Amino acid sequence: MTDLETRVAPTGSAAPRRAAPALLGYAAVRVLGLLALAGWSAARDKSAFTLLTARWDSLWYTRVAELGYGYEVRLPNGDVHSNLAFFPLLPWLERLLHAVTPLSYAAAGFVVSLVASLAAAWGIFAVADHVYGRRAGVCAVLLWAVLPVGIVQSMAYSESLFTALAAWSLYAVLTGRWVTAGVLASLAGLTRPVGIAVVAAVWAAGAVSFARERGPSPVREAPVAVRALGLFLAPLGTAGYVLWVGHRTGQGPLGYLDVQAGWRNGLDGGYAFARFVLEKFTSFPSVLAGLALVVGVALLIRLYAAGVRARQPLPLLVYTGVVLALALCASSYFGSKPRLLLPSFPLLLPLAVALARLRTARSAAVVAAVAVASAVYGAWWLNGSGPP
Repeated sequence: MTDLETRVAPTGSAAPRRAAPALLGYAAVRVLGLLALAGWSAARDKSAFTLLTARWDSLWYTRVAELGYGYEVRLPNGDVHSNLAFFPLLPWLERLLHAVTPLSYAAAGFVVSLVASLAAAWGIFAVADHVYGRRAGVCAVLLWAVLPVGIVQSMAYSESLFTALAAWSLYAVLTGRWVTAGVLASLAGLTRPVGIAVVAAVWAAGAVSFARERGPSPVREAPVAVRALGLFLAPLGTAGYVLWVGHRTGQGPLGYLDVQAGWRNGLDGGYAFARFVLEKFTSFPSVLAGLALVVGVALLIRLYAAGVRARQPLPLLVYTGVVLALALCASSYFGSKPRLLLPSFPLLLPLAVALARLRTARSAAVVAAVAVASAVYGAWWLNGSGPP
């Protein structure tokens, strides 16, 4: 397979009935994680619901939903944390759900994330099924569910919503639905800054499609106007919000970068992260954490290389590469990197293919064991340091 070429997917590869085993398995893993969190939190006299909906970034999202933009915190060191750093789609959905139901803003965010996580699981299945078949699709969803930081998928955060939009946009590209891909990419761009990864994937696919028409063996594609419309729509979400922030702050097109700088967040090519890792090797037992970080980064690179060797479709490689680059090259919030990598689900496809080759009983045992470990870790993590 090359570029956009994939195996011939069966008819209705994204149909609910075909995706049912993946979705049921995903729901079972998430319920296990929530039960473990509830039990652990009760033992520590904490509220699991508060941990999921009213701490860390979820507080910023609900504040935007309730009061709009304009809130900021000035720290003693001079840093300014502005809620303009948080993209608007999740708060908009929280506000909408709050307006039409008795739910609080926090509860609305929780419901949005639960629904979005199922949509994300379905989208991941659709992509993996289209490229590698149904069994690999089920395995890909289960692997995404049992990630160590999988509990974030059930939090009032934007990771699940973004992953759902990204996965379905990629599926739309792979199946030639250009306008749908562009609309979903635009919505992803209203969800998180990493929405540019979805835009890059759509544009890369578009460039290849136009090049094919001019090649020695032209390939039949969707009408030029349809593809052009999809490519035009894709960046509107990201560009629109970034330009609005620039206008709001009076800093022009680069105003959003100033907002991120107030959070001490930016891109430095990975220098700060590399220094953070190296500092772990100066003492014991922090050296163990340093080794774990090195192994983790090496594994990410190896999985991406495996996708390249397997000749994954170009949109998946571009999308994953941009997500990886943005996550690993960010200059702060090093503890956030595992959850920032949650949307990079194509990294799991080589593992999903390998897992799919095992006998059902063996693959089920592997997933069950990892699911229990993930549930316990998620409960411990949220009751401890948790995501910043």
